[in-house]
Amino acid sequence: MIKIKRLNKFFGELHVLRNIDLQIDESEVVVIIGASGSGKSTLLRCINFLEYSQEGEVIINDEVIDPTQTDLNRIRQEVGMVFQHFNLFPHKNVIENIIEAPVYVKGLSKNEAMDIGRALLNKVGLSDKENAYPSQLSGGQKQRVAIARALAMQPVAMLFDEPTSALDPELVGEVLQVMKELAKEGMTMAVVTHEMGFAREMADRVIVMDNGMIIEEGSPKQIFENPKEERTREFLSKVLK
Repeated sequence: MIKIKRLNKFFGELHVLRNIDLQIDESEVVVIIGASGSGKSTLLRCINFLEYSQEGEVIINDEVIDPTQTDLNRIRQEVGMVFQHFNLFPHKNVIENIIEAPVYVKGLSKNEAMDIGRALLNKVGLSDKENAYPSQLSGGQKQRVAIARALAMQPVAMLFDEPTSALDPELVGEVLQVMKELAKEGMTMAVVTHEMGFAREMADRVIVMDNGMIIEEGSPKQIFENPKEERTREFLSKVLK
């Protein structure tokens, strides 16, 4: 579904991604962990071309993406993204937030988009909030709306960039539950998270990043119970308390 080959990304002199090779198969849930500043979020943003790498290839559904030639809006329809801080339009209500892109980017009729939007609100447990505005929602509700908004474009894969890190602890579970349901339905997912319980339970594969590199990858059991790298052991000892 997604292949990354020899990806290198610089911010000025700072080398933030170093020779990244990664493959994410259809219906696979890949969880990316590592200390802050290790390059996890930048990697996701390069997959979705919110950041451009200086070297390497991103291949989606066997198509090599060339940012100078490829229609990136089409790629972003195929690969949805959910951000840490929701990014909802504050002046639009919930259903308007969800139908905006299907109507104006995909060209769906408003009625068709509304049907999809309402089905997705039901899916994320927010059918009663379609006319509410973001300021009237909790953080967990906003993030569930953001997930519904990304799903409204009917993507083939979803990227989650620390989707629970801005939430109060008691609201984390409701967002993770929606993500677990998506995983069970076979959605291809790459998830950057500090929620190690989610990684243990739902990941098919765990990727460990440090200093812009993938230093280790394996099953949750292997990574959490028998990590090979000292740096992985150090990281886990700090987050698994």
